[in-house]
Amino acid sequence: MSDPFERKIYEARLSPHRSMSPRAFYLFIIAFCLGQLAFALPFFVMGAWPVAGFMGLDALALYLAFRISFRAAQSYETLDLTPLELVFAQIGVTGQRREWRFNPSWVRLEQTVHEEFGTERVALVSRGESVEIGAFLGPDQKAALARDLNRALLDARMGARFG
Repeated sequence: MSDPFERKIYEARLSPHRSMSPRAFYLFIIAFCLGQLAFALPFFVMGAWPVAGFMGLDALALYLAFRISFRAAQSYETLDLTPLELVFAQIGVTGQRREWRFNPSWVRLEQTVHEEFGTERVALVSRGESVEIGAFLGPDQKAALARDLNRALLDARMGARFG
């Protein structure tokens, strides 16, 4: 039988949402470049070739912006809660890992809620240290995360379950 102190009470992997798949991105870029070409061609024929060049720069800038956005989407955060420990980790794009460890009995979940916009910030607070979690999530997702994690922390404070 597994150790009750090692049993995970809560486990989550938080990732930034990207609404466009890589395939949709390439189709969009191709369509955008074709549209830019259709608008730039008359300028090029009239001898205003710098206009066509700047329209090409627009397409390049859009492509680079999307590539940077897709690269940033590779980062994620993890939350692992056992009766003895809450481990929060941020894993960056290059694989660097920052980790915080909290005692579930002493950590406090802090929320900043705006009456019009909803939950703006969720943070773990312990011994004067505050760490924001899920900064890239939307207000509804942050509220759901806070609700679920708060329930799990209450469960962890009750201690390990034997038998």
